[in-house]
Amino acid sequence: MSKLKIGNNIRRLRFEHSEMTQQELADRVSVTRQTIIAIEKGDYAPSLELAFRIAQSFNVRLEEVFFIIHNPE
Repeated sequence: MSKLKIGNNIRRLRFEHSEMTQQELADRVSVTRQTIIAIEKGDYAPSLELAFRIAQSFNVRLEEVFFIIHNPE
């Protein structure tokens, strides 16, 4: 089984929430700015707990933040 690729809408959601900075989001969810950068770029998949904290910080459902990128084979 191949590893799932996880995409996200964090950058768009930050922009829609008063152009929230990466640092502001990091502070809200108790991680470093570097962690937010890595998640946004798709270089790091957050833990389930962190994913829920990010969704809660935007007051949206988890599926509105994270999604599976399907690779056509």
